[in-house]
Amino acid sequence: MEYTNLNMPAAGDTVVVGMSGGVDSTLTAYLLKSRGCRVIGVTMSLWDDSFPIAREDDGTAKAVKDACFGPGEADDIEECKRFCEKYDIEYHVIDVKEQYKRDVIEYFKSEYRAGRTPNPCIRCNRMIKFGALLQGVEALGIKYDYFCTGHYAKIVRPEEGLFCTDVRPAMIATASDISKDQTYFLYRVPSSVLEKVRFPLALMKKSEVFELARQAGLEAAERAESQDFISSEYFDLLFADLPSKPGDIIDLDGHVIGKHRGIEHYTVGQRRGLDVAVGYPVYVHSIDAKNNVVVLAPNSALDSEGLIADDFVWAGDVEPPAASEGSEDLEVMVKIRLASKPVPARIERYQPAAEDSFAWRGTAWRITFEAPQRAVAPGQSVVLYKDGVILGGGVIVKGI
Repeated sequence: MEYTNLNMPAAGDTVVVGMSGGVDSTLTAYLLKSRGCRVIGVTMSLWDDSFPIAREDDGTAKAVKDACFGPGEADDIEECKRFCEKYDIEYHVIDVKEQYKRDVIEYFKSEYRAGRTPNPCIRCNRMIKFGALLQGVEALGIKYDYFCTGHYAKIVRPEEGLFCTDVRPAMIATASDISKDQTYFLYRVPSSVLEKVRFPLALMKKSEVFELARQAGLEAAERAESQDFISSEYFDLLFADLPSKPGDIIDLDGHVIGKHRGIEHYTVGQRRGLDVAVGYPVYVHSIDAKNNVVVLAPNSALDSEGLIADDFVWAGDVEPPAASEGSEDLEVMVKIRLASKPVPARIERYQPAAEDSFAWRGTAWRITFEAPQRAVAPGQSVVLYKDGVILGGGVIVKGI
């Protein structure tokens, strides 16, 4: 299928830019201002000052890496303010703490405690950055033509309707710089929201972004990048509301080979921090939350022929038809984590067994890989691409 890139903001357009203080969002605002747009900068306020501070043994605050959720938010906001004042950009800080706590923090904790591997960035993009933040913008009475961020992705429209319909929604396509492509994180943002969303850095490489930012003398060009949801020093504090429940670590034959310190500290594919000695390399194969057990296995045992996923979203809300085996529309490329490369796969509807007690969320789908894939992690997302464009995606229930 052929796709058309949607137009970028032009001179005179009112553009809201989601700003974090980082080089990507700062350069986005700078470029749009230079283009003659009326730019309005907005920053999400996520950090709750009542959250404990990570401290050293002597009581001093730990030096921690910058992250999305952390006490460094105040410095980020001040940096955004300085930039906006310098370039005569209207600026607002929008408080989304309660929504973030409910929809991201509590989700993150509950998923780990259920033995699954959450993806807070996907959740945040859908519920907060392209949800609560924009609701906050509208609550301020701000009318805008576009909402822009520094994500590396494109917004396109198919020249024909999806799956033999007349629906031609705004869709997410991979960025020019594949090494920085962030489409996996964005797959749950609805097409209705994407109609006004644009990513001005979509055609740039990261090296170009830094070079342009340095040429413009932007303070953000000298700032270290943040890639984490939360600094590792805060992980234990995040889970301090409930005591961890230690339990057995077993091998695939059920033999106890160690003790774990709480299943929230483990994820499928993990090798470090297992504290077991069995004479050969082992990895987390699976997590049995019901029995509070972590299962380890050799690397070769972590391969899966496919997976089952549910809680799907589809571009334009157009679900693939129940096509016959061999239908071209069911041949896709899939990603099972951000760092994985897209791989060929076939998708088909999955009918759960009558004795299956899992609480399914919507239609379940079976994804069968062309070649086995390693460490399929329940709770992570599987995202479906066709010609570099996202058709949809869902949450992994299990590998098969």
